[in-house]
Amino acid sequence: MLIPHDLLEAETLTRLLEDFVTREGTDNGDETPLETRVARARHALEKGRALIVFDPESQQCILMLKEQVPKELRG
Repeated sequence: MLIPHDLLEAETLTRLLEDFVTREGTDNGDETPLETRVARARHALEKGRALIVFDPESQQCILMLKEQVPKELRG
């Protein structure tokens, strides 16, 4: 299920992005400050290059590049 980022409250979106960019395996040793990583993720959402996908199996939201999202979810 796709979650439209622009329908989320600003604080909710920020916390979601913070959670995503700090998950194990997402930083790959990147020393970039948290605020910068969140800003990059937010920019990708705003430009339509990334989408928020809710995975019912894991009960988590995942940030995915648009081309990685299954076509049936994109509509």
